[in-house]
Amino acid sequence: EPVVRPAASAPVLIKQLLDVGFRTLLLPMVDTPEQAARLVAATRFPPHGIRGVAGSTTRASGFGTRTDYLATAHEELCVIVQIESRTGLEHVAEIAATPGVDGVFIGPGDLAASLGHLGDPGHPEVRSAIEAALPEIRKAGKFAGTFASGPQDARWWVERGVTFVSVGSDVALLAAACRSLRAAVDF
Repeated sequence: EPVVRPAASAPVLIKQLLDVGFRTLLLPMVDTPEQAARLVAATRFPPHGIRGVAGSTTRASGFGTRTDYLATAHEELCVIVQIESRTGLEHVAEIAATPGVDGVFIGPGDLAASLGHLGDPGHPEVRSAIEAALPEIRKAGKFAGTFASGPQDARWWVERGVTFVSVGSDVALLAAACRSLRAAVDF
């Protein structure tokens, strides 16, 4: 299942992504359980949320061919909130316990900046803060995720209970392939 991360956790962006057919959302910069609840509401049709209804005109509904779509769409979604600040960590247990939140991803890059370690997501304080949040997420019955700097780092996080690990990025992979290709033809 593809995971899509909008540029901002805004209801209008969430609606667009859901209408096109994405079912797994990674919603950035969540700091409070109230914010998490508002974001979950943005993924649900009334009366359970605020998602706009365009049932027969969306790709997600098969352009109206899925007659049960409005009633069942929420059952097919995975809402992952992204904690990226000291404030978010302070509320991690409540955020994780928010109904409709399926998982919590802790973003080490912005978290590092929030903790005073700009540009150093591998700083021991950042890693310790993420590790300390994992039991709170599991207590809520949710899965935990984070970004790993490479395969060994991914294994390290999985050994600590992370079940969703982002390893690398599309831009970094493309840049590495370009450097490798250039080096191979640089004669």
